[in-house]
Amino acid sequence: MKPSHRISTLTGGGSDGWDVFYRARAMIAAGTPVTELTIGEHDIRTHPTILDAMHRSALSGHTGYAMVPGTQHLRDTVAARIAQRTGVPTTAANIMITPGGQSALFAAHHATCDDGDIACYIDPYYATYPGTIRAVGAVPKAIVTTPDTAFQPTEKALENCAGARSLLINTPNNPTGVVYSGQTLKHIAQATRDHDLWLISDEVYDTQIWEGTHLSPRALPGMADRVLVVGSMSKSHAMTGSRVGWVCGPAPIIEHMITLATHTTYGVPGYIQDAAVFALTARPELEAEVAAPFKRRRAIAMDLLGQQTIIKAIPNGGAMYLMLDIRATGLSGETFANALLETHHIATMPGESFGTAAAGHIRVAMTIDDTAFKAALRRLLTFAQTLAS
Repeated sequence: MKPSHRISTLTGGGSDGWDVFYRARAMIAAGTPVTELTIGEHDIRTHPTILDAMHRSALSGHTGYAMVPGTQHLRDTVAARIAQRTGVPTTAANIMITPGGQSALFAAHHATCDDGDIACYIDPYYATYPGTIRAVGAVPKAIVTTPDTAFQPTEKALENCAGARSLLINTPNNPTGVVYSGQTLKHIAQATRDHDLWLISDEVYDTQIWEGTHLSPRALPGMADRVLVVGSMSKSHAMTGSRVGWVCGPAPIIEHMITLATHTTYGVPGYIQDAAVFALTARPELEAEVAAPFKRRRAIAMDLLGQQTIIKAIPNGGAMYLMLDIRATGLSGETFANALLETHHIATMPGESFGTAAAGHIRVAMTIDDTAFKAALRRLLTFAQTLAS
């Protein structure tokens, strides 16, 4: 028996771009120490106070089926948070709670795209984007950016959205760490109006801003009725394993997405939602505490990068990643990453894992303690210098 065409072609018939990561994990399993600068997993765990809140809720009996759209308390809390940050009136009717941001992306594309519709996304991109689009029967189309614009989509590049049904953006951006400028977001908003697109805005890194200001496109004039915002507790509160996120959008489409959730995820455990409410209300300072290590490591990286001229950093105004331009070594990102892993047992993600635009780059996750991060980055830079010589 054969699997369905849709599920067997989620990666487009090729690699899913994670070969170096899998190789590094295989080395670790075989007993070889590897310094992992690959995935966006915090080196701190979920704060004990959040776990205590989760535990109390579970012991009190909130372990049965929760309301599919999310508990009223969490929907109200998320709505208030978004209203305060964007200035756009938002109520629980605009919110659906999801099992993490990835589930929200899947639901958002299901809600906006029919079979065969073109769904655009920005290249470079988070590795799951094209597969998520294929999973709903839509056709992924990359809007390619370039390093000379810090991988921000230009007005001209966005003309390629013509004929599409949706556009997916991500700011602060994974993999580049770039925070989209106000001008870039104005170009995006204009493109969505010109081509009558739904805009799906992945904002899971909105609490990790190092330079500039995060602006949600939902806050731009006339955009609230065509924007679906994806949020998550994963990055802001180190709750990656708890799987709790949300979609914010116009109430009528949220109603349809709730119907989809009834037939797919059937909601998020109530005790996890109660913990999310606690994290967002009782301990708001946790967001800054979770973000602080990445801000420190960015400063460490900028200092080391400033001491050499071979590797250049894409301006990373946010998120937990550095996108490094290694083209001066003469290697592709994939070749460089494999050689670095083989020679120094340091694992990074090739830029090619995230599309064609970031070829000749690597992504470095700032997700190990400061001392180890500094030592690993210093070895990486020395390795690049050797190759360039």
